[in-house]
Amino acid sequence: MKFRDGMWLVAEGKRLEYAEEVYSINEAEDGKKLTLLCPTMQIRSRGDTLNRPTLTVELEAAMDDVLSVQITHWHGALNKGPHFDLFPSGRPTVNANIQKTEKGTTLSAGNLSATVSSTPHTFDIRFHNKTNTHKLTSLQNRSVGLSYSPATSSPMQTSDMRNINHHILTQSTLSVGEQIYGLGERFGALNKVGQAISLWNADGGTSSEQAYKNIPFWMSNRGYGVFIDAPERVELEVGSERCCRVQTSVEGQRLKWYIIYGPSPKEILDKYTTLTGKPGKVPSWSFGLWLSTSFTTEYDDATVLSFLEGMRARSIPLEVFHYDCFWLRAFHWCDFIFSPAHFPDPASSISKLKASGLMNKVCVWINPYLGQASPVFKEAAEKGYLLKRKNGDIFQWDLWQSGMGIVDFTNPAAVEWYVGCLNKLFDIGVGSIKTDFGERIPSKDVVWFDSSLDPEKMHNYYAFIYNKVVYEALQKRFGKDEAVLFARAATAGTQRFPLQWGGDCESTFEAMAESLRGGLSLGMCGFSFWSVDIGGFEGTPDASIYKRWVQFGLLCSHSRLHGSNSYRVPWLVDNDDETEQGCSAVLRKFTQLKCRLMPYLYSTAMESIKHGLPVSVRAMAIEFPEDKTAWLCDQQFMLGESLLVAPVFEESGGVEFYLPAGKWTSFWNDEVVEGPKWVKETHKFDTLPLYVREGSILILGKEGEMRTTWDWTKDVEVKTFFPNEKSSFKLVDPDNKNLATIAAVKEGDEWKVKGTDALA
Repeated sequence: MKFRDGMWLVAEGKRLEYAEEVYSINEAEDGKKLTLLCPTMQIRSRGDTLNRPTLTVELEAAMDDVLSVQITHWHGALNKGPHFDLFPSGRPTVNANIQKTEKGTTLSAGNLSATVSSTPHTFDIRFHNKTNTHKLTSLQNRSVGLSYSPATSSPMQTSDMRNINHHILTQSTLSVGEQIYGLGERFGALNKVGQAISLWNADGGTSSEQAYKNIPFWMSNRGYGVFIDAPERVELEVGSERCCRVQTSVEGQRLKWYIIYGPSPKEILDKYTTLTGKPGKVPSWSFGLWLSTSFTTEYDDATVLSFLEGMRARSIPLEVFHYDCFWLRAFHWCDFIFSPAHFPDPASSISKLKASGLMNKVCVWINPYLGQASPVFKEAAEKGYLLKRKNGDIFQWDLWQSGMGIVDFTNPAAVEWYVGCLNKLFDIGVGSIKTDFGERIPSKDVVWFDSSLDPEKMHNYYAFIYNKVVYEALQKRFGKDEAVLFARAATAGTQRFPLQWGGDCESTFEAMAESLRGGLSLGMCGFSFWSVDIGGFEGTPDASIYKRWVQFGLLCSHSRLHGSNSYRVPWLVDNDDETEQGCSAVLRKFTQLKCRLMPYLYSTAMESIKHGLPVSVRAMAIEFPEDKTAWLCDQQFMLGESLLVAPVFEESGGVEFYLPAGKWTSFWNDEVVEGPKWVKETHKFDTLPLYVREGSILILGKEGEMRTTWDWTKDVEVKTFFPNEKSSFKLVDPDNKNLATIAAVKEGDEWKVKGTDALA
């Protein structure tokens, strides 16, 4: 949202006032907080203190290297929930202090400091490292303000605020060359500078400015991040209202955000996920291939069996089979009842499929909505389990499902009922849940069971509650570390309930690139696990798109074949089961490759969740923050810290990618390329650029491996790539117990690799 018309004019219909000076500073007795009284005029006489607003700016040490900044206009305004669940594992101690010098008052938290200038009649707050050698950002002249819309001409008009919108805004400075990343799963340009962004969850696909996962967190290439503690709609102008500032605004009387000092991206994400929660652990079987029925295709027990037998016949290992929406009866979504016409005895069918070894787990699609054609709707409505309008009616509309209601998870009885419905699915053999939708949550003319909650804040926050309910139901049934979602909507903290996937993309190379940008962006917001609809969701991919998407998708942390109105089994794409370049052969090769990589992949995952890092689709800048080119790369990614992946987006097989400094070894043929340099290659469908970083140690399963879980200390190959004093790899088992550590040791002029424990 823009508040100005260029540099000199206020936008039409708005009244805008800024904090013009710091009139007084109050220091908290514990040395952890500064409270600034900031009038919207420079106070040069007693009369200047009358008939004008003041803004209160509170700077507080939240944890080491993290400071919170809260701007408040009217303190008497209710601060309704929901509020983000911060420090879920406990608040760390903070080493805080306040120092006063001639230049100003400085509050420090660990290695991060904020200095309030002592120059009279100025508003100037600088954020920097404790030694003041690394300047991060600042709040300067006309950078903290309030706005009325429509514009008011007298304070008397604000006696009735019913038809007046009130916003709080901040503008933090952007330095020359500064770049901004994150803000959720966004499919446009990776660097957000120049973009106007509204953090408001929407079901808009991957080809629009909308996002399923709006995360109020961004990271700068200058060594800091900002988390906006606001579940409601947040509007950002990232160098798009003032080119040298990031403007953040919310409707209401207060705005709070946290500035997080790294200085590296890994350190920023570690601290951000200490604040909002570390990603949850997922079981090893979930890393294998998932196959879906697709959405509107025709399918029943016979279809499912034919797909599974077809995969086995082609030696394509499959871990999870997913039943999409039409496992339910039409107009009855989502009442948790299998369609008897298509699946007359689901418990028996699922049991037989598992016993046959055709797959390991079953996943089903759900959403938090309920069509009125189902008798379950009447039950839920009568018991008060559905969201209501202010007049007491059940909220309903005909978008998606006819007469659809929305489950009210703020009602504990509704949660208990919903979990009971899930348990009935678990009873018949379902072991994972795709938690679809949760974005189109109304914010006008509704009241939640917990009437203390603000509907505007519930719009985005609903995704957190919905996924939490289902994830915890899975944990309770199958064990703490055995829960897996396939979730679409998210907000800050939802990384605690893995995993997430990228939503509805088209079957094109362009949409494949969009999806990659979305995954990179989300990974820079503390999400470890992410997937994509392999082949694209909308449309029918031709063989070249399908095979290139298979390569990309099988090198994500999680991999699922899924479409809308066409199937995604390979033999129905090109009918080529004979050649090494056919869809079946390519899918077989990359699925088996992922199984072979499991010792590396799973150990990487366990390390990633400790620090809030993406396992795969890891932005190059996370690993190479000092390399300016790495910050610009949006068509390639790191799989952990050792493997570089560059998907192919051209039918010809041509691809251009960047290798940072060091020696890089082709995974396929051991060819070595010295970086930094841009490389052009052409690949057939059975390979793509996959390079191993200098100093890496990889533990690989045997060629043709068909399992995701086995004894990762047996039948393995240990490969080294130009080892050095930093070369080390810790191998863990599926229970995250240490199996062995392998490290490089120099003996004379040679580096040799030595293992401990099971690999001694």
